[in-house]
Amino acid sequence: MERKKIKVRAKIETKEFLYITTPFIKLDSAMKLSGLADTGGMAKMMIEDGLVKVNGEVCIQRGKKLYPGDKILFRNSLFEVADQNEDK
Repeated sequence: MERKKIKVRAKIETKEFLYITTPFIKLDSAMKLSGLADTGGMAKMMIEDGLVKVNGEVCIQRGKKLYPGDKILFRNSLFEVADQNEDK
């Protein structure tokens, strides 16, 4: 009997904005700033293990530059990078 692959979509429970005052933020720093990771070492492991998605794709580059409009997904938490100086 052949097994079928099933795609499971996780329901996003929270969507928040991650406000920055610089032109970009690196992914590991964004993980710490958002509270998804307590330390830089924890953020590094989460990213390298392929547990973090950026704009819908798994990202294993902890130094990836994120700009306003980029989205970070970890488990059921979604954060969108936003410019703090932009009019809301």
